[in-house]
Amino acid sequence: MASITQVPEIVPQLKRESIRKLLEQGKRVDGRNFLEYRPLTIRTGIIRTADGSSLVVLGKTKVIAGIKLEVGEPFKDTPDEGALIVNLEMPPIASPTIEPGPPDENAIEIARIVDRTIRHSKFIDLKSLSIIPGKYVWILWVDLYVLNHDGNLIDASTIAASTAIANTEIPKVEIVNDQVSIDRNVKSKIQVNLDKLPLTITYSKICNTIIVDPCLEEENIADALFTVGISENNIVAIQKRSGVLTIDEVTYMLDKAIELSKNIKNVAIESIKNPTEEIIL
Repeated sequence: MASITQVPEIVPQLKRESIRKLLEQGKRVDGRNFLEYRPLTIRTGIIRTADGSSLVVLGKTKVIAGIKLEVGEPFKDTPDEGALIVNLEMPPIASPTIEPGPPDENAIEIARIVDRTIRHSKFIDLKSLSIIPGKYVWILWVDLYVLNHDGNLIDASTIAASTAIANTEIPKVEIVNDQVSIDRNVKSKIQVNLDKLPLTITYSKICNTIIVDPCLEEENIADALFTVGISENNIVAIQKRSGVLTIDEVTYMLDKAIELSKNIKNVAIESIKNPTEEIIL
């Protein structure tokens, strides 16, 4: 099984100072502005064997999402709702800092942030995945695979998961003698609300500077990491992954998050409407 046991990358002190001095001059290592995302491309519907799929390239970070639907029992506390389960895996080929082994706390945390953002967005009505309330529901597995890690896996993973879900088609189900019969040759589009498309905006604080969409070099020297979940101009999730932030810094990041999500949302929706076509931001 793929793994995400990550060995912290040792950033030479000279490199650290170089990045910090650039920030003091209003610059970043790759020439971006403080609140500028790296180039983003999204392709949906690229895995024929999956019920839904998406490939996201954010700078050099690459994440692919595959959706698989299976019939199962509902959770006892939500008998009339389907289930959403998000997993993230990173093979050693994704980064020289990754070693084989079971998923570590970073992979688990990323999967939980993606799951929580999607769930709280109401993007997908889990009741629509119910087949026989209390007995049979669709379980929607969202499997995220990191193909290349160059920072900000959270935002890339959220985009991949959201667009893959929107690309999903549900097989036809018939109930015969109280048993479920699935016809995967006949499918219908999943019910989602694109206005509520969930996204995350991730910031890094280096010294006293706040930047968005940190690359791996910037992540490795970050004093704090902060992620905001967005849906339809609303904040639906917040996660501080490390470090100390002031109230003013948090307010600043929350205020900017909705504005920053708009271009990403437009590109994501275009990719959903035009499967297998590459959309460029």
